[in-house]
Amino acid sequence: MARKTGSHSEITGPRIRAAARTLFARHGFAAVSMRQIAAAVGVQAGALYLYTPDKETLLFDLLKEHMDDLIAAWEAEPQGIGPVARLEAFVRFHIRHNLDRPEAVFLSYMELRNLGPANFAAIEGLRRDYETRLETILREGVAAGVFAAPDTKIATLAIIAMLTGVTTWYREGGRLSRDRVGDIYWDMVRKAVAA
Repeated sequence: MARKTGSHSEITGPRIRAAARTLFARHGFAAVSMRQIAAAVGVQAGALYLYTPDKETLLFDLLKEHMDDLIAAWEAEPQGIGPVARLEAFVRFHIRHNLDRPEAVFLSYMELRNLGPANFAAIEGLRRDYETRLETILREGVAAGVFAAPDTKIATLAIIAMLTGVTTWYREGGRLSRDRVGDIYWDMVRKAVAA
């Protein structure tokens, strides 16, 4: 099917992904139809299939984009020297990065179950990749005697869950600034793994 004259794929594609992200986060993946996404963008439902073969692929693309962005942003982040500095950098980065993306974070945790086995495995692989980066910091800290974590895998999962949870309650303009939240969470994480 040819694209309509005057259509702008570089504009429409991102608008479709943004509308799907918002609708999936607000109503749940299963409750949102392709027709609703099309209406939110202002295109005919059939036009969506120029950009995605189906709704699951659209969800997968959103989840993959989020994880790819998260990993790339962490790789670009100044991480300091030594496990303590790197752990602090991770804590502050994770909070800061995810507070700007609450819908993407929500989808990553609540809608993963709607992926088929191959797509699920791909996203789980990216999540494990990101988790391994934190677990490596913790293992290095344990080896250096600056952290005490009897099980670095459990500590990794607990820390990420705690940090990600900020997106469920934080409100811009509330009583705590983002930096203050980072300070408080860093203090809690530091104390939780201190040797």
